[in-house]
Amino acid sequence: MNTGTIVKVSGPLVEAVGMSEANVYDVVEVSEDRLIGEIIEMRGDKASIQVYEETTGIGPGEPVYTTGMPLSVELGPGMIEGMFDGIQRPLEHLRQEAGDFLTRGVIVPSLDRKKTWDFEATAKVGDKVGQGDILGFVQETTIVKHQIMVPPGKSGTITKINSGTYHVDDTVYVLKDESGKEEEFSLMQRWPVRKGRPYARKLDPKKPLVTGQRVIDTFFPVAKGGTAAIPGPFGSGKTVIQHQLAKYSDAQIVIYVGCGERGNEMTDVLNEFPELIDPQTGESLMKRTVLIANTSNMPVAAREASIYTGITIAEYFRDMGYSVALFADSTSRWAEALREMSGRLEEMPGDEGYPAYLGSRAAEFYERAGRVISLGKEGREGALTTIGAVSPPGGDLSEPVTQATLRIVKVFWGLDYALSYARHFPAINWIESYSLYQDKMDKYFDNLEGDDFSKNRIKAMQLLQDESGLQEIVKLVGADSLSDQDQLKLEVSKMIREDFLQQNSFHEIDTYCPIDKQNQMLGTILDFYDMGLKALDAKIYMKELLNLDIREKIARMKYINNDTAAEEIKKIREELKDQVEKLIEEGGVLDA
Repeated sequence: MNTGTIVKVSGPLVEAVGMSEANVYDVVEVSEDRLIGEIIEMRGDKASIQVYEETTGIGPGEPVYTTGMPLSVELGPGMIEGMFDGIQRPLEHLRQEAGDFLTRGVIVPSLDRKKTWDFEATAKVGDKVGQGDILGFVQETTIVKHQIMVPPGKSGTITKINSGTYHVDDTVYVLKDESGKEEEFSLMQRWPVRKGRPYARKLDPKKPLVTGQRVIDTFFPVAKGGTAAIPGPFGSGKTVIQHQLAKYSDAQIVIYVGCGERGNEMTDVLNEFPELIDPQTGESLMKRTVLIANTSNMPVAAREASIYTGITIAEYFRDMGYSVALFADSTSRWAEALREMSGRLEEMPGDEGYPAYLGSRAAEFYERAGRVISLGKEGREGALTTIGAVSPPGGDLSEPVTQATLRIVKVFWGLDYALSYARHFPAINWIESYSLYQDKMDKYFDNLEGDDFSKNRIKAMQLLQDESGLQEIVKLVGADSLSDQDQLKLEVSKMIREDFLQQNSFHEIDTYCPIDKQNQMLGTILDFYDMGLKALDAKIYMKELLNLDIREKIARMKYINNDTAAEEIKKIREELKDQVEKLIEEGGVLDA
């Protein structure tokens, strides 16, 4: 093990000389306390190291030990239901070792070495296998079947493999390569976090990630294997939306990265997720969730590593053929960590002090998302969807992190503080937001729900855009100056906003809305618009139309039980038609 000497300490940045044998991104152990660090710059034999633990009390002259290995994560059984810090140290085991607060120099393996797992082999001795081939599985939780795969870059003939009970580091199978050399493998593998895991080929993302949130699924959907950003000012509901998506999206595995967020928000996640019942399986949500927590009071350098740790774990489950959703909350805190380390390295600052490479680093992260065919004979299809929250200071969407993100992602859910202040949740602005997957998702939903889905969406969006223009006129001269048709348009737009787009995340039914119910709800509101126009043409007064009893039932559609929604909403549509036709008929009699 090569040893260097510290010459400078600047917060989490340590400079050491005598490091000529080390490489950029190698992991090192700093001082006799063996603090974990990573080399981020080399100049001659001088290395700049970002240390992932508190550096107070460390000074020049102390040793630095190189490991010769890049920062890597352990991938194997034991990750699901786990909570790790930014460099994959298990927080529960750290607490058992060192108490409630992080203590320097405590080394705990990422995966529990004492726990045993039942491995069931599906391959046999004599089989020729290559990278990505499945050799067997471990039933990690009641939901997740953890496939044991040949690591990337490895292949050969199986000379030993047995079903049985193993620790994660026990030898489970042996491969002999073409040269006759044998290599032993366990249930786990290691992978460097800054390098994307390989796959056979990338596919076009065609299927939606169904979230149960009406404003997202109907108006601004994200594809499985897609990328999305949620920018918004403080208090506009970014974290609540990410929690909702983590709870109810139809991803099979959820990776939630709390990157520099408040400690109490991560506490909420820890308290809520085990108690939440997964609507897909009826089990606890934690049975398919991995949490990465690097709160705002944890070392800033580990914050920079946390999203790479999260996405590497996500890629591993993607390789098994799962649909994985990664939530990063928030990438602004990650960018701030980049900025702090860049400043300590005395690099030339870019816009607002962020490093010039901010855009390329953000692209490296988001481009690891995708729908792919994994390595291996089976040709498994997996998807990794990445959704990042951005916290622009003062809600200024022109700031560098937001702009760097929007250049890469294909879905923009713009949060509006005015909407959240008006208690409209989710506070996604329907005029500013967009989804570049819209055409593909329309085709998918039209095949599922009939071609009225995309027609309803386009018609409703047109009404909302028209309302935006009409509101300007109303502010100037008042609503009474508008024609009855325009007044009806304003009223129906209000119904779309309040009865469809607004959703109560704390209501047991309204918190999640299936696609078929979304389509029926929107169709009913648009039926009211079409029939209202018909009534106005028949000289019915606007006031009479707005006083129809059916309007209250339309407003309460969101609270109808999801299982019986189809039947009940159909009755509401029939009742709406009857009431309007009766109104026209009675109006016609009076005119006569």
